[in-house]
Amino acid sequence: MTASLPALFDLTGRTAVVTGASSGLGTTFAAALAGAGASVVVTGRRADLLADVADGLRAAGAVCVPVVADVRLPADCARVVQAALDETGRVDVLVNNAGTGHGARALTEDPAAFEAVLATNLAGAHHMAQAVARAMVAAGHGGSVVNVSSALALAVGDVPQAAYTASKAGLLGLTRDLAMQWTARYGIRVNALAPGFFPSGMTAPLLGSEKGAAGVLARTPVGRVGRPEELVGPLLLLASDAGSYMTGATVAVDGGWSMH
Repeated sequence: MTASLPALFDLTGRTAVVTGASSGLGTTFAAALAGAGASVVVTGRRADLLADVADGLRAAGAVCVPVVADVRLPADCARVVQAALDETGRVDVLVNNAGTGHGARALTEDPAAFEAVLATNLAGAHHMAQAVARAMVAAGHGGSVVNVSSALALAVGDVPQAAYTASKAGLLGLTRDLAMQWTARYGIRVNALAPGFFPSGMTAPLLGSEKGAAGVLARTPVGRVGRPEELVGPLLLLASDAGSYMTGATVAVDGGWSMH
């Protein structure tokens, strides 16, 4: 018998870890998972902002555990998972959202700056997925990893940002490889969410420019930038039992921007 739609998306009794949760889309993801019933472990590097996010979720009745951590450090990732286990007893969902980026021309970009972007966006996602997967395997209950990539992994934009584009495209390859390794053997589904242009601190310089915003809208069939809440449905699909037959997939939520 097929479960009801609410039951398919219900995360009651499960624990979700959200990285990069101190601002931007990370706060939307954390609130969405909490709204679906999950206990949420939020992590990021900015303690004050992270505390504000946790206080807001708790005020809404959610179980929320804030952990200040840097995904570039495997030991920090392991510490986040241990905090989840200590406070809630389990880990079921990971949303790999921590990310950074900058615009730079490839001919003059500082190699250290390039590597710093990959360290957070790609290596950091691997470190966090590895730490979470180890806990899931030990518990024997499987789970879901959602890697937050970008529409820029699917199509090239007008702003030169090779490091960010490469890191997000690499994240799609990582998603497929981890899905191949972990789904059949351990029941851990691994998928990617590829948002287009949404309001955030990272997109503010582009969308705040008349020329930049016009360029984005000109190739977006929906005719506007995204609203953060429009990512909630796709996220919950990948995180919950509603997406139980999905692994190694990339879901683009970009208003059609990446079709070009």
